[in-house]
Amino acid sequence: MIAPIDGIIPVMLTPFDDEGRIDWEDLEALIEWYIANGSSALFAVCQSSEMASLSIEERVALARFTAKAAGGRLPVVASGHVADDPETQKAELVTMADTGIDGLVLVTNRLDPAQAGAETFRSNLEALFAALPADLPLGLYECPSPHRRLLSDDEFTFCCDSGRFAVLKDVSCDLDVLKRRLALAKGSPLAVVNANAAIAWPALQAGAPGFCGIANNYHPDLYRWLADHGARWPELAGELAAHLTLAALSEAYGYPAIAKLYHQRLGTMKSARCRVIDYDVRQRFWALDAIVDAVIQGTEGFRARIRALSREGGERLTA
Repeated sequence: MIAPIDGIIPVMLTPFDDEGRIDWEDLEALIEWYIANGSSALFAVCQSSEMASLSIEERVALARFTAKAAGGRLPVVASGHVADDPETQKAELVTMADTGIDGLVLVTNRLDPAQAGAETFRSNLEALFAALPADLPLGLYECPSPHRRLLSDDEFTFCCDSGRFAVLKDVSCDLDVLKRRLALAKGSPLAVVNANAAIAWPALQAGAPGFCGIANNYHPDLYRWLADHGARWPELAGELAAHLTLAALSEAYGYPAIAKLYHQRLGTMKSARCRVIDYDVRQRFWALDAIVDAVIQGTEGFRARIRALSREGGERLTA
């Protein structure tokens, strides 16, 4: 049986230089930052990576580079599942499977691109089962673009029972749906990992084995602390969860560019260039830098409080 892939899983950014080419030096620095800040696994070539704007050659190179740079220190999963046509999908995914990654993530809306229903979803999925290596763990991602295609309970159960899936990035954004899926997945290798920051803490309390949202591009270490130690310090966990929820609202202000501005401040990236944004985010979103300042200030404040707990208890609880 395959092993679940869970924990704190950043949806990776793709650094570009000012000419719009992938900046491999900055990507390596970003990978090291994710690892140093408590990540359990990495999700490369995803929506945050701007995968729909990458050529197949770039998607393959990005996955291969990430797997090599991670060097077995943590699992790397990748998607790159963007095509509409089933045969093109098969070709791109077979190619992605051969990049050294630890898991290949299928996008649910690509399995039913015309929203035809369950029969089409299952037929396309079974065709991919036949085409992809049987020993490669698979994942599922209810990507909201170009449309959010949530799994029905029957589809979810089928995926659990197949034994092929190690992780679902759950984008239901609904705690009751998440709890139901956790119950349905019991006894299977499929880890149901929540993607929504607003329910991250109650989802962890309900037994969700991690968090895989855009906010892991700001403070994966704080989500790691919440998952590992939040139950021990519920008052601080509640205050931290409120900060994390508010910080995640920055997604509405030109993401992923705002996350790249954040990493410019950290020195991880030289440029905030994006392919999916063709406007100046500072012109469209006034006082954007003040929002970044607030996220950084709040994050550093909670890190300081967690370090203080470590000193008081004489143990390592570092966020």
